[in-house]
Amino acid sequence: MKEKSIFKKIIDRDIPANIIYEDDLSIIIEDISPQAPIHFLAIPKKEIKGISDMTEADTDIIGHLMLIIKKQMADKDIKDYRLVVNNGSEAGQTVFHLHIHVLANRTLGWPPG
Repeated sequence: MKEKSIFKKIIDRDIPANIIYEDDLSIIIEDISPQAPIHFLAIPKKEIKGISDMTEADTDIIGHLMLIIKKQMADKDIKDYRLVVNNGSEAGQTVFHLHIHVLANRTLGWPPG
């Protein structure tokens, strides 16, 4: 049997997390190792390993994540923020369940890294 990712454990309520938002398709939680004063993770409930593992059927999920991120940030009156998706270990992905980092409330440099 495949080991659940930490995000699947959070979705299943096997481990606690500070949940910012949740609906039938997604969950937004606070990152446990924040890299900015605001650092959320927007996670689809559907288990998708990463961007490379998406299919055409997943298009609506990504659009949904973007819209709920937009709403959460608007509700917090935050206009400037960065979205980051790491795909693969060499890109910095450590949890292999697709997620979008939402970072705000500090100046973010470019290039990242």
